[in-house]
Amino acid sequence: MGSSLANCTGSWSISEESLRRYVFYASENCIQELLSASDSNSVGSANDGWKVLGIDNGIEISKQRSGSLHTFRSRWLLKSVSPQQFITVANAIDAAKQWDSDLVEANYIKNLEENLSIIRLRFGEKSKPLFRNREFIVYERHETMDDGTLVVAVASLPKEIAAGLHPKQNNAIRGLLLQSGWVVEKLEDDSCIVTYIVQLDPAGWLPKCFVNRFNTKLVMIIEKLKKQLLACPDNGVA
Repeated sequence: MGSSLANCTGSWSISEESLRRYVFYASENCIQELLSASDSNSVGSANDGWKVLGIDNGIEISKQRSGSLHTFRSRWLLKSVSPQQFITVANAIDAAKQWDSDLVEANYIKNLEENLSIIRLRFGEKSKPLFRNREFIVYERHETMDDGTLVVAVASLPKEIAAGLHPKQNNAIRGLLLQSGWVVEKLEDDSCIVTYIVQLDPAGWLPKCFVNRFNTKLVMIIEKLKKQLLACPDNGVA
């Protein structure tokens, strides 16, 4: 990767080109995982690894075991909402605002390409336990597939690279957003199917069972994001 150890605290200083290359290939893998998880031909089959937990207001919630933490998935048919409309709110910062209202900082650290950025998210002391005093250094990549499907891949950078880009504050706990993002599939009647995937490790002392229970709630934000769309007349949602 062409990295060099910056100091003894476990941070790496790498060139912008090396960073761009690393994030591009990491996000490519994340995109493929997101597409596989959203594949309509395999969703619901006995061997796809996902267990349906239930349907809430038309949103199907599923989970898949991945080590000690589960990956959670929500799927929803959005009528009269095009992929281009929904994708305006399908991003790391808008999602974080819906996860917890005490998001005290959200900014772009670096733009590597037109569709590839590094973002810092920081939550305050009034946040829910899952996010309290947590910060995340993530990449965000937007991609349009050949069939018109829109994908947004979001995941944390390795902690050494993240520390080199933005040193951790003393009182902050740096969490990890693992496989995460959106797949937005266009339907014929200008509607779309949205799949949202989240696997989050807040780090710190929180029990894994507690984390898994809260992760279930994170994938429910699709409905909140649709309401955000409806509240903005510029998006032209019916």
